[in-house]
Amino acid sequence: MLRVIAGSARNLKLKSLEGLDTRPTLDRIKETLFNILQTETYGSVVVDFFAGTGSLGIEALSRGAKKAYFVDNSQAAIKIITENVKHTGFEDKAVILKEDATSSVFRIFEKHVDMIFIDPPYDNDLEKPLLKQLSTASFTDEETIFVVEASLNTSFDYVSEFGYTIYREKKYKTNKHVFLRLEK
Repeated sequence: MLRVIAGSARNLKLKSLEGLDTRPTLDRIKETLFNILQTETYGSVVVDFFAGTGSLGIEALSRGAKKAYFVDNSQAAIKIITENVKHTGFEDKAVILKEDATSSVFRIFEKHVDMIFIDPPYDNDLEKPLLKQLSTASFTDEETIFVVEASLNTSFDYVSEFGYTIYREKKYKTNKHVFLRLEK
């Protein structure tokens, strides 16, 4: 069962997609992630790339984020995200984009984005072109927090080429969160 962990929508159940096409972030991992980000979430603008169920963006909204973009190129995922956003009452704070992650960067019209979640299918290197594009986006800067969820064996050796620094890494049994910032 997928649910909102904390905040204004606490304990509300979220719908998830049938099958193995998405892999929602487990509640205990999501709780650990947001404990790390707790001082950064309130009042923030977030983008949830490869959003799947919308769980990460919804958790941020529940904890006080002022706006969340949800990006996924699957029609089934967009349907579930829309239902979950409505169920949690965050329609007025959500922008849902049915688009490829790299294309959607041009549809985010913000002066500044505070937090970016990137949770692509593992071991397909989909985060690499997105991180490259985000490194020069008008809404990212050295204050933006980038969180990438990846398998344990995913290498991030290349990120310095795009101007990023890894400032934290949290490993779990089968995956990890890599926290990045830009050096602009």
